[in-house]
Amino acid sequence: MSEHGMSQQAPAKIRITDSTLRDGSHAMAHRFTEGQVRGVVHALDSAGVEVIEVTHGDGLGGSSFNYGFSLEDDVKLVAAAVDEAERAKIAVLLLPGLGTVEDLRMAHGAGASVARVATHCTEADVSLQHFAAARDLGMETVGFLMLSHRIGPEELARQARIMVDGGAQCVYVVDSAGALVLGDAQERISALVKEIGHEAQVGFHGHQNLSLGVANSVLAQQNGALQIDGALCALGAGAGNSPTEVLVATFERLGVPTGVDVQGALAAADEVVKPFLHRLPFADRGAITQGYAGVYSSFLLHAERAAERYGVPAHAILQKVGEAGYVGGQEDMIIDVALQLAAERDRAG
Repeated sequence: MSEHGMSQQAPAKIRITDSTLRDGSHAMAHRFTEGQVRGVVHALDSAGVEVIEVTHGDGLGGSSFNYGFSLEDDVKLVAAAVDEAERAKIAVLLLPGLGTVEDLRMAHGAGASVARVATHCTEADVSLQHFAAARDLGMETVGFLMLSHRIGPEELARQARIMVDGGAQCVYVVDSAGALVLGDAQERISALVKEIGHEAQVGFHGHQNLSLGVANSVLAQQNGALQIDGALCALGAGAGNSPTEVLVATFERLGVPTGVDVQGALAAADEVVKPFLHRLPFADRGAITQGYAGVYSSFLLHAERAAERYGVPAHAILQKVGEAGYVGGQEDMIIDVALQLAAERDRAG
């Protein structure tokens, strides 16, 4: 009982979606093997994680020259994940214009049951045919509003409304750049809950570029989000995603039920994922610049490669990319920025 004699309502259960095998693909240069996928899925499923996302980092159809080729076919990896999971649903990501409805059908045929359709935060309308196709297939539908820091809470809520009207059962505030700072996340979650909360759930996907992914996720939950994304060992683009194992432990300390076993999540991170990592994601100068300048997190490795090739700093490339306002899908423009910086260096020297 509270001091006023009224019983306090227990926090609603939240659903953790683990993105190690999708967003983590960026950090792995899209080189996941079937064995790694099976190992991660088995560990997450055993720990009680309800949804596990599996695709190329840029979603279905992302394996390409511009984005990087997958080591193994995405649909094969989805099928392996489905085969390995006993309880968890397997989700796939699709970016309209990159992935197609046919890609979605193939993933569904392999057993994927959750379709996560991602657009830039101002372009929700391009998702409508994909939500319709997913609903026709009987899939659960989730909308992703990427780079959600780029527009204000009210406009973001209007974009979420478009997705819900098109068939999305949940819409995420996606902090693709790790640029949202505490109240920024709260305001956007609150705006979406007010606009769509009586019809659909609201979710949050955080990145660690300013080391606020977990804090923002907690604030999202406290303001009505019912779905939260993480990745084991923070494996993801930029400085990585909110670590699944930290989210689960933090929510348990707060008394927020997730249905995920803390020790199981810790073991999955330490014993399954950590041994195959080339490097642990961390907030170095480039990643912090992404959060500070609002740069799409998956640009980090592209900028590092361009920096090595043209002899200019990766953080300088990312700062220019942020100033130019580039969005996901414009990875090829990173080379142009690197060339401009190299030309400026040569003129100055």
